[in-house]
Amino acid sequence: MAAKKKAKRKPNAAFMKPVQPDAKLAAVVGDKAMPRTELTKKLWAYIKKNGLQDKKNKRMINADANLKAVLNGKSQVNMFAMTALVSKHVK
Repeated sequence: MAAKKKAKRKPNAAFMKPVQPDAKLAAVVGDKAMPRTELTKKLWAYIKKNGLQDKKNKRMINADANLKAVLNGKSQVNMFAMTALVSKHVK
């Protein structure tokens, strides 16, 4: 019986395709096209750097002026709603 080689997991091509942030999102993550994974990393780095994660409920993000523009003017969203709102700002 031949031993099967474990198939290496391929990254999802659509997930790795660079997306272009619009002007509002570019104020937070920069204006270069990047994969969604990188976009999310930069978004979280911005949130952590500016202390925008709610102290009591870590799933909630408190928006500053730049982030509020991306989050449709909401001052607080949960992290799952945030990704849906951010996806509207990429091409």
